[in-house]
Amino acid sequence: MQADPTPRTTGAWAHRIKAVSQLPLVRWLAAGLGFMGLNSLLLYLFIGQLGLRVAIGSLVAAEVCTLLRFFVNQYWVFRSRDAGWRRLWQYHLANGTAFVVWWCATNVLEHFGVHYLLAGILAVGFSTGFSMASNFLWIWRKKTKPPA
Repeated sequence: MQADPTPRTTGAWAHRIKAVSQLPLVRWLAAGLGFMGLNSLLLYLFIGQLGLRVAIGSLVAAEVCTLLRFFVNQYWVFRSRDAGWRRLWQYHLANGTAFVVWWCATNVLEHFGVHYLLAGILAVGFSTGFSMASNFLWIWRKKTKPPA
């Protein structure tokens, strides 16, 4: 018969989970998953309920999610309080470039015989990698102070 975990053990696990949830990468991934759901909801609202054409509804949904995700990244993921137009412009540029990376990867993979649906799914890895690099290493990179 196994004894119930002691409060001390349970507390240690809770502490570990809390520590992991404080990592910017974990928050960044969680935000990405959340916005994938929000984008789907907005697509349904704009196209399925309001009757917008797919080209317009998807563009509006993408822009709404891009703007909202910028602020989530700014204040929750990277815990930065110095928002500005420059960072917003960089984020838009990075998102647009991530789309181009996805599109190119999808088409290259399909050209080499990967089914287009699988190619699109695999290409998400390329665009996510680009997006992660641009977010962590460019837009919200930790600035180091030059030696005195």
